[in-house]
Amino acid sequence: MANHDLESPLISSQLSDSPHLILSVPDSDFSIQQSNNIHHNHNPSPNPNTSSRNPFEFLGSDGLSVPAPSTLDPFKNDTPYIEGFYELIKIVICLPIAIARLVLFGVCLAIGYVATKIALKGWKDMHNPMPKWRSRLMCVTRGCARCILFSFGYHWITRKGKLAPREIAPIVVSNHVSYIDPIFYFFEFFPTIVAAESHDSMPFVGTIIRAMQVIYVNRFLPSSRKHAVNEVKRKATCDKFPRVLLFPEGTTTNGKVLISFQLGAFIPGYAIQPIIVRYPHVHFDQSWGNISLGMLMFKMFTQFHNFMEVEYLPVVSPLDNCKENPAHFAKRTSHAIASALNVVQTCHSYGDVMLLMKASESKQEKPSSYMVEMAKVESQDTYGCLSDKLLFHVSSLEAVDFLDKFLSTNPDASGRVKFHDFLRALRVRTCTLSEELFGFLDVEKKGSITFKQFLYGSAHVLKQPLFRQACELAFTECDTGGHGLISEQELGDMIRLAIPNLDEDEIHELFNVFDTDGDGIVSKDSFISCLRRNPLLIALFAPCLVHKDSSQGGYRILEVV
Repeated sequence: MANHDLESPLISSQLSDSPHLILSVPDSDFSIQQSNNIHHNHNPSPNPNTSSRNPFEFLGSDGLSVPAPSTLDPFKNDTPYIEGFYELIKIVICLPIAIARLVLFGVCLAIGYVATKIALKGWKDMHNPMPKWRSRLMCVTRGCARCILFSFGYHWITRKGKLAPREIAPIVVSNHVSYIDPIFYFFEFFPTIVAAESHDSMPFVGTIIRAMQVIYVNRFLPSSRKHAVNEVKRKATCDKFPRVLLFPEGTTTNGKVLISFQLGAFIPGYAIQPIIVRYPHVHFDQSWGNISLGMLMFKMFTQFHNFMEVEYLPVVSPLDNCKENPAHFAKRTSHAIASALNVVQTCHSYGDVMLLMKASESKQEKPSSYMVEMAKVESQDTYGCLSDKLLFHVSSLEAVDFLDKFLSTNPDASGRVKFHDFLRALRVRTCTLSEELFGFLDVEKKGSITFKQFLYGSAHVLKQPLFRQACELAFTECDTGGHGLISEQELGDMIRLAIPNLDEDEIHELFNVFDTDGDGIVSKDSFISCLRRNPLLIALFAPCLVHKDSSQGGYRILEVV
């Protein structure tokens, strides 16, 4: 029997003379469309909760398409708790060892911290490469880092391949599984790393990474990201700086998949050496996913030995005389890493971690059901997950805001929201328009919607080229007095064109959505800002924005736009 390991292909590529069966599998968007058609065919009488009319046709929308949900959870730790008789016995046996390891960890951290403080003392010119005598002093801290790995149970570390010379590959990238990864790389070749600004304030760690001449980045600020890319390029160009290390996934995963790459390592256009880390295990998953740092450290201290494998892959160079598109360069590199790891690639990103954390904080029963593979809706699409038609340019922070609104609709245990709960959150009553809004989002025609459908629907409306003009025109139509402000009465008069017979209390509730400062009037900026946060509400103003074009059987937005 063949000896299979983690590097062996799951399916043999050996040729065979036996006949092959070829299956044609449609993509997810086509599958959903076919599913919708089947539902329509089997339900000739329309269901009020599954209206098929598109309420955003007047904006140019040709309908909503939502990819099928992913069944993979890249951030799930398989052993987040202490379970089983074996684990309990092992902890009892290893407890004295764990205490000794904890002491070793504390001593090494203290020695490394002191050595680093001495190496940094009086050094003002951190913009330039670290002087050699200071770098030699950092060897003490690097030795302490290896002892820290030993204290965590990594008594030996298996290596495969070799680190390429710096002049060949000044930038290295790696998959990111645990906090152990950067400790190992710090010991192995003392690189310059790219890290979040929040790391600078961490006790002990902040001082040590400053000695690595860290490149700080705020992932939510374009200016900060641009500055980080310029610093990566500057330090990669100068041979006196260490190699630059980046974790392009931007967060830790469980190592069973490879999530979407950020492009910061690939924009400078230098050759890159990919490195992969594996943590083979049976009883203890060492990945830093849905497990607290304290529990992960405790479980590491109470293992007999923790396994770690590091493999240096061949250098990946940019094509077209270093002018290759960064997204394509990242795609080739990620494919090399995924092939070596023998894992699949997904379109998850750090934005999904933010959604996961938000759902967990809200005590949702299945937080993972709120992940949407954010690379499909953000501005970049490294893996070619979607066509440009479905890239919505919605940021992670905006997605979290949309999740906050969705959670206010009281989703059930499976993360789905039914029609009447949706209406309560939207502050509208049951009517033809509300049925059309819900039917627009309910692409599966199940009578309930998921967060992914809600996010895609909201982002789809935001992306329509006439959305901004429609918001401005809606304000103009509401502002009958021409004062640049809208009163509750003026807003109510316009909304009643879409939903007749709304009572004063219902109008007041809708007005409060727009009147965020509670002063009884709504300015143009507040009005447009509210519609950007709640884009589905633009449908309330459709009657005053469009007229029926009987000659072509469609809707046209007023010519003033």
